[in-house]
Amino acid sequence: MMSEEAARDLIALPEAGMNNEIPSNGGVLVIGVESVDINSKDKEREMPALLVGPCLNGDSKVNTGAEVGNSEVEYIESENLNDVEDVDTSLKTLLTGLESKDWVLVCEALNDVRRLSLFHKEAMVDMLGNVISLVVKSLKNPRSAVCKTAIMASADIFKAYCDSIVDLMDPLLVQLLLKSSQDKRFVCEAAEKALIAMTTWVSPSLLLPKLQPNLKHRNPRIRAKASSCFSRSVPRLGVEGIKAYGIENLIRIAASQLSDQLPESREAARTLLLELQNIYEKALNVTPPPVVSEDPETISMSGDPETISWEHFCQSKLSPLSAQAVLRVTNLTREGIVLAS
Repeated sequence: MMSEEAARDLIALPEAGMNNEIPSNGGVLVIGVESVDINSKDKEREMPALLVGPCLNGDSKVNTGAEVGNSEVEYIESENLNDVEDVDTSLKTLLTGLESKDWVLVCEALNDVRRLSLFHKEAMVDMLGNVISLVVKSLKNPRSAVCKTAIMASADIFKAYCDSIVDLMDPLLVQLLLKSSQDKRFVCEAAEKALIAMTTWVSPSLLLPKLQPNLKHRNPRIRAKASSCFSRSVPRLGVEGIKAYGIENLIRIAASQLSDQLPESREAARTLLLELQNIYEKALNVTPPPVVSEDPETISMSGDPETISWEHFCQSKLSPLSAQAVLRVTNLTREGIVLAS
């Protein structure tokens, strides 16, 4: 059996034992590093650990030493992405790359999806359905590097295609909601950014109906993230959009989340209710219509000239328990603001 000291000497060999490939086209850098399992009785070598890093503008960065254990992939932010060298070639090989069993090739293909989305979105429109299906497949990949790169591709797709992907986004949305809540921290953060991109670039009138079923999802974490996205999207409707959607419908949806299992859902519901109260009191409170006397010579206004208060509106539109819960949230917050001032 190889001694531990010999094993350490073997691991400490210089870079001559490393298989380095440095591309010249601004792609990814792949480094193969073989490690030795000093506790293995049959002295078998482990599978090589692959490092992938971007080569931006021809500059390559090699992770060695301590960095090997800390990071397997360096991710390219959207603003640092270079255009593809050949659009036709990239389009022809895109689906094959996304379906590859080699995770490095999948990551390269996902970055090509990002490049094509940002620089040549019209060229990829006809195959967008297939591309999104394969991006969703990569989101489910157990390898974090593939998953995060797919998340970043999702964000760029939202930014590039906006409302045109609404009919294709259901499976993508569910995976992003899931990844933003129950994966490694750096994956969660990337998924949260992708969800913010979604609520920024997709029209709320189209997005809210997609989010609404997820507010009742059996997975409480998906419900919580959907609640946050819903709360973030409603103000983007504007006053007229909220009127069209129905403020009473939005209040009911928020009220249903006040009793949710997770604090994130409840907080998103409180935030949304306060926003709706603010909009209602500034722009949407309704003066009761005038009542015209039957005597044509005396046209009188017998209706209440005052506007309908938020409290009365909630009590008239919600069940007693829901109205009580909503008013408790909005009144306590208002009292807190008054006391603070």
